[in-house]
Amino acid sequence: MTIHVSIWRLAILLLALAPLGYYLVATIAAWRFFKRERARTLPDFTPPVSLLKPVRGVDFATHENFTSFCQQNYPEYEILFCVNELSDPAVPVIRQVMAEHPERRIRLLSGAAQLGSNRKVNNLALLASEAQHEILVQSDGDVRVGPNYLREVVAPFHDASVGVASCFYRGIAEKNLGAELEAVGASSDFFAGALVADWMEGVMFALGASVTTSKKWLEKIGGYEALANLLADDYEIGNRVHQAGGRVLLCREMVWTMYPAQTARSFWEHQIRWARTVRLVRPASFFGLLFTHGLPWALLAAVVAPAAWISAGFLFAYVLLRFVMAWVVGGWGIGDEVLREKFWLIPLRDLLNFAVWLGSFASNRVQWGGAVFAIRNGEMVGVSASDRK
Repeated sequence: MTIHVSIWRLAILLLALAPLGYYLVATIAAWRFFKRERARTLPDFTPPVSLLKPVRGVDFATHENFTSFCQQNYPEYEILFCVNELSDPAVPVIRQVMAEHPERRIRLLSGAAQLGSNRKVNNLALLASEAQHEILVQSDGDVRVGPNYLREVVAPFHDASVGVASCFYRGIAEKNLGAELEAVGASSDFFAGALVADWMEGVMFALGASVTTSKKWLEKIGGYEALANLLADDYEIGNRVHQAGGRVLLCREMVWTMYPAQTARSFWEHQIRWARTVRLVRPASFFGLLFTHGLPWALLAAVVAPAAWISAGFLFAYVLLRFVMAWVVGGWGIGDEVLREKFWLIPLRDLLNFAVWLGSFASNRVQWGGAVFAIRNGEMVGVSASDRK
């Protein structure tokens, strides 16, 4: 039987193959990365380290998260916390951790100079100026680490050409659909793109949960001060170090990040903020993400396909390749327990992610920390209440 296909239908069917190819490439990239990294021997390199912790507020596991940094299998390090105000709810928890671990050198700072719109970066600039050691390890307040974390993230700096090393993260999610969807999305999809970049062109960015660098490399890019008006500070620190000639690496060491319960609105706003940030910072790459959205392309191909077996083939290929990629990247590679338990959420997450991708084009504004910012040339510009109308 001969099947006649119009040019536009053929174009859609061919384009619908792109996400399937991407899933295959990402699966191979993840397999290569984790096989290589797990076979690598860790060098004996443990210089003194300053841990930088900009903190705002608390979540459902703040005490356990802060405590994990006090339990490092590492000879010498200090922990520096910084809050916007001493009235921050995190302050009592920090003081409790300090009392519980008198063997650790822990300091609490506040009152960072307002260098720019990004208050987290303002705090990092203060922390870096107070840090006593050359190697700086920054991490978000909702991050938890294992006992060998510092040994793993500092070891790459045995090579003087290394400028930044960052970590993948596993999710710890409250029993809430929005929290679980975010965790599943990060481990099954977002990190796949990072692994493909690592294989195809090398890493030119950092993942923000944990970023290790040095005062030497920070100085070369103008310090944290140069990032103070940027929303995507994690991306920028990696990219600018890369442009300055430093190597940017992904570590094999995983950290954990918290996903608190969310309302439908807060879930949407958080996803839109992230997507809009990527669109405004890396517009070409963001447009290219259109061809990694396998489910909408598979559905469209199924609708226009000239035969039922072709429609079924696209849907089956999406399910097979998408789930294999998710398992190899997030289940086997990163070891994310939320993904393993909530594997069935992947198609729902993919549909929502496509809606977020479309929604990100509606505006150049983002909501962050209770304020609204317009993004111009990658920089945050505060929007007054009157201008939001």
